[in-house]
Amino acid sequence: MTSNEVLAMYENIAAITGRMAVAAREGDWDGLARLETQCALHSSAARAGVPPLEGDQRKRKIDLLKQIMANDRMVRDVTEPWMGQLDRAMRPAH
Repeated sequence: MTSNEVLAMYENIAAITGRMAVAAREGDWDGLARLETQCALHSSAARAGVPPLEGDQRKRKIDLLKQIMANDRMVRDVTEPWMGQLDRAMRPAH
């Protein structure tokens, strides 16, 4: 994987996670699930390892990772309370 391919991968993931945050805020759970699948496919290349980046490319990668993490936090801010409600609803009544 070239450095340009690495950046393209992270840019795609950042865009997808941004759309995931929107889907979560809008309660579009089917859309969120589809986007999660797309994100997993795009990020699968990183599991094999990516070459280290230097200079401006490294800074861009860091910025993209921060954006991805912020998008993930937005999704979790919506889904975690909902999952807690679901968990409580699924517990047997005493």
